[in-house]
Amino acid sequence: MARRPDLRSGPARLAALAKTTIPPMHPAGLPFVGASLAVAAVGHRNMWLRRAGLLAAAANAAFFRHPPRVPPTRPGAVVAPADGMICLVEEALPPAELGLPERPLPRVSIFLSIFDAHVQRIPISGEVAAVVHRPGLYWSAELAAASQDNERNSVLIRTPEGHNVVAVQIAGLVARRIVCDIAQGDKVMIGDTYGLIRYGSRLDTYLPEGTEVLVLPGQRAVGGETILAELPR
Repeated sequence: MARRPDLRSGPARLAALAKTTIPPMHPAGLPFVGASLAVAAVGHRNMWLRRAGLLAAAANAAFFRHPPRVPPTRPGAVVAPADGMICLVEEALPPAELGLPERPLPRVSIFLSIFDAHVQRIPISGEVAAVVHRPGLYWSAELAAASQDNERNSVLIRTPEGHNVVAVQIAGLVARRIVCDIAQGDKVMIGDTYGLIRYGSRLDTYLPEGTEVLVLPGQRAVGGETILAELPR
């Protein structure tokens, strides 16, 4: 059994507790936090400007948080690619730009509010078979039409067993920037961080036919840990 370090008191104990409680920040948030702190520094003589800058820095640090996660090791498990609320569980056609057969597949949609961590995680280990970005509109990500009409970035992952799993980053009403850090041919591991969307968005996961979906609308998902489904054997 792992033991906690013997830090009974003092600054070292406080630092250890903070490290295990406060999640680190994704590097994409550094420019926003830096700009906010610069505003606070320049306007340090103005109470309102100083407070606004510090508040913005804290809000951006919280938004771009990158909490560590421990993915399951169960064979065939597909994990949630993001934190948020499961808003739809249904069957739908996969993104046309991926060139997959035009037949409905099980789809789980996760809505991310501005209060959720906005990093995205790999839902299943395998090889990236395709990454396709498609421009679009910026309707509210909660709407069913967002899957078809909004700007999106689709990632097709092929497992060693030959199953195709698709994770789609969808921009929302406020979100205007999709970041994806993987490319075709990359080998990826379940739970690894691969991108983010700012601010407010949605993640759709398309699953192979015969997949057993294990979640329901209204549930909260923890990216990289919550098991959405089990692939067919």
